[in-house]
Amino acid sequence: MGMFLVRRLANYVVLVFLATTFAYLLAATTLDPRANFEQMQPPPSPESVDARLYQLNLNDKTPLAERYTTWVTGVATGDFGQTIQGKPVNTEIARKAGVTLRLIIAGTIIGCTTGVAIGAYSAVRQYRKFDKTATAAAFFVLAVPTVVIAVTLQVAAASINQATGVQIFQYGGEYTSGLDAGFWGTLGNRLQHMVLPTLTLAIALFAAFSRYQRNMMLDVLGSDFVRTAMAKGLTRRAALFKHALRTALIPTVTYFTFTFGILLAGTTFTEKVYGWNGMGAWVVDSIFTNDVHAVAAVSCFMAVCVMAASFFSDILYAWLDPRVRVG
Repeated sequence: MGMFLVRRLANYVVLVFLATTFAYLLAATTLDPRANFEQMQPPPSPESVDARLYQLNLNDKTPLAERYTTWVTGVATGDFGQTIQGKPVNTEIARKAGVTLRLIIAGTIIGCTTGVAIGAYSAVRQYRKFDKTATAAAFFVLAVPTVVIAVTLQVAAASINQATGVQIFQYGGEYTSGLDAGFWGTLGNRLQHMVLPTLTLAIALFAAFSRYQRNMMLDVLGSDFVRTAMAKGLTRRAALFKHALRTALIPTVTYFTFTFGILLAGTTFTEKVYGWNGMGAWVVDSIFTNDVHAVAAVSCFMAVCVMAASFFSDILYAWLDPRVRVG
């Protein structure tokens, strides 16, 4: 098992490097940092623009290979360069990464566990009322884009707040600006702001995982090993949990890797709708401002997140499937 995980981790490091390199080269060839300075009023002189772009390692007069070499050398030492405004990219990453990770981790845990539980139970209760209701809800959510879910929840929260006369839900920003309520009050305020964006991501994941887990569970419910387990004296509940669900989870943990990329895309829209200043919102703003280094840094962050999810999936896969541990 150890060598299996080491090989997978080495592959992921290479993939992160390639993904980040591709993102930088694409951003450097398509974005135009010079336009940011030329649109200033009054416009600066061409000489001062060139000097500033040289300082930021963004001047298109410098060969792309030379710019990339300078940038990747800095990245190798942990320096992602400067933003178009001259701020260290590392500082921005440190401030914004935690915002996005809070949403991703909470949304993933809630959405995946809920989806797997509902999907497995729907398979056990196939074609009954619970199964039909869960299936209808899942297909409805799958047909609705994440941004629509986010806006719908925001409108519903505003209506509930207005009807009750109490600010139950907060849906603007990560916290209430200027709030002085001590540690617990501040924590509660942040949790209030976190409910709706987390629920947006969790709902999307629930729909995907409930359908997939239901299908995987149905494939194993009638298997010989489940019937054999019950014939040996295990109760139906024990056979379902110990054998059927464990086996049905193996393809689901692999599927988790593919859905994680979709989750990151949903996070971008969710952050913009709810005013969270995370990595997703930052990449949208960076593309608008032609910020090459910021785009590359966000791409690297997202690649690391996807590969971390893949590595976690490999660990779960090795834990669930004994053949991996002994092979």
